[in-house]
Amino acid sequence: MQDDDTTHGPLAGFTVGVTAARRAEELATLLKRRGAAVLHAPALRIVQLADDSELLTATEELIGHAPDVAVATTAIGFRGWIEAADGWGVGDALLKTLGRVELLARGPKVKGAIRAAGLTEAWSPGSESMAEVLDRLLAEGVAGRRIALQLHGEPLPGFVESLTAAGADVVVVPVYRWMPPQDIAPLDRMLDVTAARGLDAITFTSAPAAASFLGRAETRGLLPEILGALRDDVLVACVGPVTALPLQARGIDTLQPERFRLGPLVQLMCARLPLAARVLPVVGHRVEIRGHAVLVDDELRTVPPAGMALLHALARRPGWVVARADLLRVLPGSGTDEHAVETAMARLRSALGVPRLIQTVVKRGYRLALDPSADTKYGR
Repeated sequence: MQDDDTTHGPLAGFTVGVTAARRAEELATLLKRRGAAVLHAPALRIVQLADDSELLTATEELIGHAPDVAVATTAIGFRGWIEAADGWGVGDALLKTLGRVELLARGPKVKGAIRAAGLTEAWSPGSESMAEVLDRLLAEGVAGRRIALQLHGEPLPGFVESLTAAGADVVVVPVYRWMPPQDIAPLDRMLDVTAARGLDAITFTSAPAAASFLGRAETRGLLPEILGALRDDVLVACVGPVTALPLQARGIDTLQPERFRLGPLVQLMCARLPLAARVLPVVGHRVEIRGHAVLVDDELRTVPPAGMALLHALARRPGWVVARADLLRVLPGSGTDEHAVETAMARLRSALGVPRLIQTVVKRGYRLALDPSADTKYGR
């Protein structure tokens, strides 16, 4: 059927997975505004540690023995730390302590949280990278210096070790932790859809989420199928290089924006994901085959899953006849009755709105009626 809205976004016809727990709604909204269908399954949940003895101990230790430098890594973590200290009755003492030290902020959002607390940061890296923060500290010299590090849910690989090796006394401040989702069913469903190549792209906004996604796949015995899908058929988009580390360790290529923000991440997907679509000239029409929809002469037409399975099979060898038996094998839940192919084909033709796009070859099968003088610009 034809969509009511004749205008469509650059991600129309594509299905994108969102694994974020925090700011998932914001990311999903950005994707939907550009036409994508979104499947959301948090790979993790954030557990605040306002009542955690480990956080209280670290806070009291810093108040009693002030650091020379404090590093704030996330806005939500810094705010959570101040709120927790207020709840324990030591909020003012913590702010006074932080007001007397060299306070470093990883990025602009952390700077905003610091200033909202009435403090001022001494420096923030232009790259928003913890690697640049580490380089600055090591260049200044950290031997004998006491450094407080607000963690953002997971240990920073090599950060604490590098400072300790250079002679620093590092106090980690674990403000919140990543835990498995309380309801694992949505994540399992996303894994199943990914393994079946039902996603066109998947997004990750934290390294723990990427590690949890792969870990759950391994627990379920799906890791080989998931890795195969992510390497070959599903575009993997990460908000930054740290997020991508667990995926790259498994040999998965990732897409990353220059600025580590949701907006640039979505913009990059808008530029790259349509390049994966197959574009063909068929009986005088321009046909662009996307994940779950087709553009016919720039009109977006939604196609049922069975129809998309048939269309992808025909598009793999455009212009060639594909036997009914071969088409039957690609149908979801296919049985042995080739009549199912005829039924699905009829629905596909109806959805495309131009029945002549697919030609029936009597007693042989079906073919895309590719224009004989196909221009190479329509190739993949």
